[in-house]
Amino acid sequence: MAYEVQKTDEQWRAELSPDQYAVLRQAGTERAWTGELLDESRAGLYTCAACGAELFQSGTKFDSHCGWPSFYESVRPEAVELIEDRSHGMVRTEVRCANCGSHLGHVFPDGFGTPTGDRYCMNSLSLSFTPEA
Repeated sequence: MAYEVQKTDEQWRAELSPDQYAVLRQAGTERAWTGELLDESRAGLYTCAACGAELFQSGTKFDSHCGWPSFYESVRPEAVELIEDRSHGMVRTEVRCANCGSHLGHVFPDGFGTPTGDRYCMNSLSLSFTPEA
């Protein structure tokens, strides 16, 4: 897929912290219960830490007790790209930023009690948060 934001590997490495690079550009996963946005509860907007694209509204965030920030839907269906992921001997659905292709996390159909039934399990390192004024 051709993304609106395209940068060389060297440009991404220069702009992102080593931990962000490992998650966003190499599809890594931060350790559970360590992300700074896990307990963020203020109203606001979550954006891609790599390119600033709008991804999730705070009103769709819920406590899924999984160790990562979880949302039941993206700000717009076209804001994220969903890709089948067959790594680690399982089938999952990877979530990427549709604007730059950066890895955000995975979506699972186990968001019980949410309006969509989905749990977008996101890495804090892949997101930036801007509180409402």
